[in-house]
Amino acid sequence: MHRTHTCGELTIKNVGQAVTLSGWMQRSRDLGGMTFIDLRDRYGLTQLVFNMESNASLCEQARSLGREYVLQITGTVAERSNKNNKIATGDIEIIVTYLQILNKAQLPPFTIEDDTDGGDDLRMKYRYLDLRRNVVRNNLQLRHLMAQETRNYLNTLNFIEVETPVLIKSTPEGARDFVVPSRMNEGEFYALPQSPQTFKQLLMVAGFDKYYQLVKCFRDEDLRADRQPEFTQIDCEMSFVEQEDILNTFEGMVKHLFKTVKGVDIATMPHMTYADAMKFYGNDKPDTRFEMKFVELNETVKGKGFKVFDEAELVVGICATGAAEYTRKQLDELTDFVKRPQIGATGLVYARVAADGSIKSSVDKFYNTDDLQKWATAFSAGSGDLILILAGAANKTRKALSELRLEMGSRLGMRDKNKFSCLWIVDFPLLEWNDGDPNLLASLAGRWHAKHHPFTSPKPEDIELLKTNPGEVRANAYDMVINGVEVGGGSIRIHSKELQAQLFEILGFSSDEAQKQFGFLMKAFEFGAPPHGGIAFGFDRLCSLFGGADVIRDFIAFPKNNSGRDVMIDAPSSITDEQLNELSLEVKLPEK
Repeated sequence: MHRTHTCGELTIKNVGQAVTLSGWMQRSRDLGGMTFIDLRDRYGLTQLVFNMESNASLCEQARSLGREYVLQITGTVAERSNKNNKIATGDIEIIVTYLQILNKAQLPPFTIEDDTDGGDDLRMKYRYLDLRRNVVRNNLQLRHLMAQETRNYLNTLNFIEVETPVLIKSTPEGARDFVVPSRMNEGEFYALPQSPQTFKQLLMVAGFDKYYQLVKCFRDEDLRADRQPEFTQIDCEMSFVEQEDILNTFEGMVKHLFKTVKGVDIATMPHMTYADAMKFYGNDKPDTRFEMKFVELNETVKGKGFKVFDEAELVVGICATGAAEYTRKQLDELTDFVKRPQIGATGLVYARVAADGSIKSSVDKFYNTDDLQKWATAFSAGSGDLILILAGAANKTRKALSELRLEMGSRLGMRDKNKFSCLWIVDFPLLEWNDGDPNLLASLAGRWHAKHHPFTSPKPEDIELLKTNPGEVRANAYDMVINGVEVGGGSIRIHSKELQAQLFEILGFSSDEAQKQFGFLMKAFEFGAPPHGGIAFGFDRLCSLFGGADVIRDFIAFPKNNSGRDVMIDAPSSITDEQLNELSLEVKLPEK
């Protein structure tokens, strides 16, 4: 055997035992008469001891080893005189009697340490080395545990895990597909699934009333810290359910994950309507670890001669508790922050409430003491508080104030990664008007677009509005939000062929287009589709949130970079002319 134990399991109870370990050399320390080596595997670290007096040749061999050499050793477990309470094996060491080099290694391009000297690009190129680091390996072990506990929870509720196809049909709805040419069907293409949506609905028609899958999904869209071209979903569907059944089941799943993985008890998750989320937080995934709700001021501030407020569609602000002592430099930084192109505000108005309750603003020229006291009353602002106000077009201003609110939450220490605030957002709009979303196909511009997807059921009481005012129809849909991150979303589905056809028509599909793209689903509905609904969680996002990180790629074994490239294997890459000919493809590169 290459090992009798791992490098993370030996304790004081093993003293005197003969053991064999295998692993990688983390580091060595030569103290003249003795040489110490830290041997590492994925379970931990064990100190090895080589004594010049008892075995000079073995000690000389140990001194010749390089970092990341793969070693096998045999020796006797001994109690350490200088114990290390930072590692599980810190009470013992191995007095080595036999050493074999299983494989030599080049000097790594960065140190295999928790605090490495390697930058992101370098570590991505040598990801297999990066994965040896404790911090990265721990992330993947967390991911494994979360997958295991997800399955445990759903299995106890009689869900069945079913794999759905990866090579499917391209549809014009949603983000851009990754497409795969078919050699055997010339001129035709598969698509990689953005989600298993239609298949899980077909499973409900088939009578599999509780389905789940930890499934790979693919979207050809611009990347962010929480987005990768391929990602994993916890994908679920249930039959004979209403919205509350879905919410209760998967609220239970998330509570189970927090309890078993983090040891955290989550209270009942409140429900917030989409309308309230936008009104009080400026986005549909509010971070509710802290208050700082929006206060609208149109009636309070207009008509005083301040042109910025008088001409604005919306004047709205937040109250930052205890921030009245902000310096002019700090306030200028906040002004610069909101004026950044990605935020889009034109300026910032502020007012401070002093310790004696008096209030001074950056626009005192236009507002007297009584006016400013009305501001303080509107915000319930007290001594030491800072009021921050933006004005402009309603949607743009809410979006900008949402970013400012999050910035202030971070600056004031209110966004603790070890604190978790979970809620459901409900009553989304069923439809959105697409003015040209860059993540959607250009052909979808100037049309109604499904907020979630075209199989989402409208609220029963809003169905009549489909004929008269589609933009006012609410969806029977829901998102779970944790700490300002949308971790899951779903809906009750349409199971009526007639209602589904009506929605396709509103979305701009001709009957022929709907038949071509979704005829298989419409046909299935003719054979007795049960009422059904489901949800999908972004598993990578959920893992990063549990791990206290902002970047999901830290929890993916072999992620892509921000350009969608795998720099380790150099993908995507060109293919040979012979392969292109077999696929009947011709590649036209843009002119330089």
